[in-house]
Amino acid sequence: MSTLEIKDLYASVETKEGRKQILKGANLVVNSNETHAIMGPNGSGKSTLAYTLAGHPKYIVDSGQALLDGKDLLTMTPDERARTGLFLAMQYPVEVPGVSMTNFLRTSKTEVDGKAPALRQWSKELSSAMKRLRMDAKFASRSVNEGFSGGEKKRAEVLQLELLKPKFAVLDETDSGLDVDALRIVSEGVNRAKENTGLGLLLITHYTRILKYIKPDVVHVFTGGKFVKTGGPELADELEATGYDQYLPEGANSESALA
Repeated sequence: MSTLEIKDLYASVETKEGRKQILKGANLVVNSNETHAIMGPNGSGKSTLAYTLAGHPKYIVDSGQALLDGKDLLTMTPDERARTGLFLAMQYPVEVPGVSMTNFLRTSKTEVDGKAPALRQWSKELSSAMKRLRMDAKFASRSVNEGFSGGEKKRAEVLQLELLKPKFAVLDETDSGLDVDALRIVSEGVNRAKENTGLGLLLITHYTRILKYIKPDVVHVFTGGKFVKTGGPELADELEATGYDQYLPEGANSESALA
């Protein structure tokens, strides 16, 4: 059993107007084999939470901790966090021209595990995982995400998730830009990864449609840089029906909450 614990986390970002604090005392505990849905309006700080956990240099930790099995991720470099067991599926996966998917994935697996996978077994695993995600075998030789559609990029993120086998995965709006078929295939991949490894999931989303495929154990409302309400799956249905306005500071609404 592994545990990811976020303790009183404050973080800021540099903007044109100067440094702006986005996270304002976030607290959360996620255990192995749990799925936590994090929902909130645009600009509430959900992506900031994801990138702060992953170690993006744009985000500055002001105070607090993020512990994975007692080890403070915030004192580690991004690659050390990955080796400790944290994975981030990005909302906007970047293109890496000149680096093939095959080389990228095998190098990532080698760095995370501390040793290179046996070539024959690795080729078999990669091929099988791509077939399950309905990815053409030609994608293995293409540059990472270059010329991929939005749905293809999201499948490539889940491909990494299945192959790298982290302890915890943060999925930052993995449902954005997906049609119904792609959403189902991507969700099946996430569920498969969880079933095979028992990983813990932090699923960041605006909408409930992905929650029809990836069933959350816990749903959180995240606004103003912190968690303001926690409930069961029924909370997602409530948010779908009523929106986020009741959880925002007085005088604000979900359209004016942009950070």
